[in-house]
Amino acid sequence: MESPKKIAHEIGGVKRDALRFGLNGVKSDIVGSHPLESSYESGKKSHEAMKRTIIGHTYGAALPLKMDMDRQILSRFQRPPGPIASSMLGLEVYTGAIDNFGFEDYLNDPRDSETFKPVDLHHGMEVRLGMSKGPVAPSFL
Repeated sequence: MESPKKIAHEIGGVKRDALRFGLNGVKSDIVGSHPLESSYESGKKSHEAMKRTIIGHTYGAALPLKMDMDRQILSRFQRPPGPIASSMLGLEVYTGAIDNFGFEDYLNDPRDSETFKPVDLHHGMEVRLGMSKGPVAPSFL
């Protein structure tokens, strides 16, 4: 008797499909886009941790837990992949990030690029539901 054919599963998470999405560099996975980026991110994390501690001491231990649950709920609301990107407006309002006007708000929006490749709605939903592998779509040709 023949044994049924099986598809080998990849161990260690989703691997990048080089034929479908192009080659990626190792340097971009290790190093940020700017040397101060890691310092900025660690400073932001420590500031939020200090803010949580102060709120916990002032209002009790339940409020930081409630705030974490609200943040998790608001971070899940997204539009399906398609031509209109999800802005995560509720999360930005909740965290206060809507008041910050950074360079990413007016410079180098990848959707304004001439080489931007639109998102395939069907492939994006397959990735989100776990039916397919890889990033939702390659962003550039």
